[in-house]
Amino acid sequence: MSAKRGLDCSMTDLTDAIRGRATSGEQVVDQCLDAIATREHSGFVRLREGVRGNAAQAKAGPLHGIPFARKDMYFRAGELCECGSRILAGHRPEQTATVVTRLEAAGGVDLGALHMAEFAMSPTGLNEHLGPGRNPWSAQHVSGGSSSGSGMAVGGRLVSAALGSDTGGSIRLPAAICGVTGIKPTQNLVSVHGVMPLSPSLDCVGFLAQTARDCARLLSAVVGPDPLDPSCIATETQDYEAGIECRPGADVKIAVPIFGDDALLTTEVRTLLDAAIATLSATGATIVPVTLPDLGEIGDLANVVSASEAAATHRAWLAQRGDEYGAQVRRRIERGLLYPAVRYIEALRMRPILLQRFLQQCLPGTDALILPTLPFAVPTIAETLAGTLAENERAFGQLSFWTRAINYLGLPGLAVPIGFTQNGLPNGMQIIGRPLGEKMVFRIGHHYQQLTDWHARIPPL
Repeated sequence: MSAKRGLDCSMTDLTDAIRGRATSGEQVVDQCLDAIATREHSGFVRLREGVRGNAAQAKAGPLHGIPFARKDMYFRAGELCECGSRILAGHRPEQTATVVTRLEAAGGVDLGALHMAEFAMSPTGLNEHLGPGRNPWSAQHVSGGSSSGSGMAVGGRLVSAALGSDTGGSIRLPAAICGVTGIKPTQNLVSVHGVMPLSPSLDCVGFLAQTARDCARLLSAVVGPDPLDPSCIATETQDYEAGIECRPGADVKIAVPIFGDDALLTTEVRTLLDAAIATLSATGATIVPVTLPDLGEIGDLANVVSASEAAATHRAWLAQRGDEYGAQVRRRIERGLLYPAVRYIEALRMRPILLQRFLQQCLPGTDALILPTLPFAVPTIAETLAGTLAENERAFGQLSFWTRAINYLGLPGLAVPIGFTQNGLPNGMQIIGRPLGEKMVFRIGHHYQQLTDWHARIPPL
């Protein structure tokens, strides 16, 4: 492990090294801090004080001594949490997020807070107050968002894992864009206590890390019932690594889309996806072609829900302090005020109906569905800011085309790297599971990563 680079090995390999005393939690944290200090675009907005001492006192457990960081919307009692905004500048919450508490109980070491889109409202990583998220492979390109710093820090090998959140693709997009793995769990599987909401009906707590196995271990550490979050559906703890080594055979059926000529997908990304599907076939799994519903229409319903709920969250601040929002974020929140209650209620009412149809059409007796994560190559920051606010908003709506509907349907999705486009930047696919089907998506993702090394590629310094 290079002091300049940070973490070149996976989180699970690093855990083994700490347990075998080939290194120590303190040494790992020292190397991470040294690497962060030398990186111009580390993704960090705030390092915690005393983290070296915290590493020395880290609890034994599945994450013993492992450094992680959190999107700056995960609360720690008495510590700054500003959500990438001016509205919450200086905010010190009185509570700590349940998932942060559980990660530390499993032995994780919290290094600090990460860059994010203002109030988690940009799929590119745009933040008009902090500056844009920057890709660890090229500082002129977007990092993806809204978990921008999470992608930057894990992609740059500065932490082993990072907490993100996903309301319309905000874990899966930066994972694909920064060349790492990201898990968006089943809706409400993980407690959101102590997490700044955007759209409670769609928000998901999840992780970015190097591998599917890493994500499985992280999710195992935080899943379980939480009396502080009545929306949490977990009734017991889970071991998502159990069975991950079981190679997918003919008994595992993976649905793949039949793309029409009008599909929002460039030829070069389609080529990467086809190669990934061929690799999955090589694991022994049965590949089943399926026809997709109109994901654009489902995404539009997701937009109604997210905009309406964001407007409800921000209404008072918007009325009293509207000029403190970035222009794009304010525009999106204000649009949420214009939706009639009837339209919002209809969008909620249609969710179980469309989920049932989606499972029948896209997962017909199958275990998972493969989708693109990005429709095209990673854009430059300049390209995402070149037009009017309306034009830019339409463009980033395209960026999240393949992810948004999955939040509305509440399904789990694992984003994994599948190669590089001609601009030299990563791209990825989603492995979509049935409700509570995380074990299967981890199993498929893990075996794909045993046959490829895209997840192990490291950006140049």
